[in-house]
Amino acid sequence: MTAAIVARAGQGPALAGAVGELLALLEREPHGQVSSSVYETGRLVADAPWLSGHPERLAYLLRRQGDDGSWGPTGGYALVPTASAVEALFAELVRAEPSSRAGPARSALVPAAARGLAALDRRLADGGPMPDTPAADLIVPALTTRIGAHLAHLDDAGHPPLPGAPRVLPPVDRRRLDGVSTLLATGRPVPSKLWHAYEVLGPAAAGRTEVAPIDGAVGASPAATAAWLGQRGGAPRAARAYLDAVVARHGGPVPCCTPITTFERSWTLATLSRVGLVAPVPGLVAELAAALGPEGAATGPGLPADADTTSATLYALARLGHPVDPVSLLHYDLGSHFCTWQGEDGDSITTNAHVLEALGWHARHTRDGAERYAARVTRIAGWLRDVQRPDGRWADRWHASPYYATSCAVLALAAYAPSEVADAAVDRAVEWVLDTQRDDGGWGRWSSTVEETAYAVQVLLGVRRPIRPRVREAVRRALEPLCIEQTEHPSLWHDKDLYTPVLIVRAAVLAARQMALAVTDPPRGDTFVPVHHGADQGMITTA
Repeated sequence: MTAAIVARAGQGPALAGAVGELLALLEREPHGQVSSSVYETGRLVADAPWLSGHPERLAYLLRRQGDDGSWGPTGGYALVPTASAVEALFAELVRAEPSSRAGPARSALVPAAARGLAALDRRLADGGPMPDTPAADLIVPALTTRIGAHLAHLDDAGHPPLPGAPRVLPPVDRRRLDGVSTLLATGRPVPSKLWHAYEVLGPAAAGRTEVAPIDGAVGASPAATAAWLGQRGGAPRAARAYLDAVVARHGGPVPCCTPITTFERSWTLATLSRVGLVAPVPGLVAELAAALGPEGAATGPGLPADADTTSATLYALARLGHPVDPVSLLHYDLGSHFCTWQGEDGDSITTNAHVLEALGWHARHTRDGAERYAARVTRIAGWLRDVQRPDGRWADRWHASPYYATSCAVLALAAYAPSEVADAAVDRAVEWVLDTQRDDGGWGRWSSTVEETAYAVQVLLGVRRPIRPRVREAVRRALEPLCIEQTEHPSLWHDKDLYTPVLIVRAAVLAARQMALAVTDPPRGDTFVPVHHGADQGMITTA
């Protein structure tokens, strides 16, 4: 074990042990721990019935269907996984020779498909906005087109109408999908981020010679890799080995993005080091540094480098005593703020918060950092302040919960922004968090979750302010839910559907627990308890 855990009075051996276990997992399982995805699993059912674990994937889809017939959480987030699961079940039903003799019986698939189709029909008829998740505007029209073809096939075969299900789905806006298909057919360059959704790009993508597996994966996606491999008769061994390994690790169902090595390690180490829970980890530090290229770091093989992963990597390295000049981030500078990648549709609060931390550290602690980066730090801080919601929160495109975005913004502003820019915004965020605590002591968008409670506590205790009685009481009430050991967390992070990066969430909970314990049970009655690590050490006033 190469990790050194910083023990601190008041944190207790259980917390230190949990941090040690987490760090060991980072080293032992470099592919990363990610929850399984209904969307991605549905694509393998439809496009790769030849892959091992097919019966288990079908059973997983049936098990995850909700009482209303849909898949996924409430609201718009159910659209993409429901479309994928419905198309997958119909793909299985129309196969000339069912591929899963040992799996769920047809008598179980038919009613699930009918209920899912009815739920999808209701959602499309409502005409609500697409979820702001990657490729949703490509996925939904592509899958509804396939579902329409399956329904036509069943009609042609004389299959009776499915009870309670429509014969035809409402029309879906195809302009973005048609535009991408046209671009692919021209042979002109396309953004490499599209390959993460290769499975819905259609025949035009098959002729693109620049698409090739990296470490066996196309776009770091099992679904994209399976679709690419299916077009080539299953011959490329590296891609098949990648899929077999993913299926073996997850027992049939698969995640949307894997591996997530750099993403998982950078977020986890940055979170722990921010509150002083981990000292330099030589092997992980070296591998993070190696992940940085001229344009920064990417989440997974086949994905483009992005400002978010790059910032977290730079910040983690700096906090762990191995600073790297953040010049690669300048590739993403738009003037007023930073993009996640060039050509991004929309803006990201959390990406800019992470950029602020990375540049802010270097502006404060390196010889020429202030001259090179201080003006950008002030500019990003002003942008974050200006996009704060009137009620004091922030919301972002990479996470379903405003508590995540608010914690990212507050921690960055409180640590690195000029006080005249940050103070009022931070105070508004604290008041919003206090006002939205639930009766059970936790916080959450839909209901209390340990993850969102952790972010709320980080907002309350990461602002370098004297702790008011109301804040202390809110943290005291949150400590019990924070200390519940939880092996599964609701999926709140954005990919093609919602997912959980397990170790990243666990690190956030441990960091918040450390902060809360320092305040609710200060060692030896100390008035000040350090919660920041290294050169950025700050003090929480508990008196």
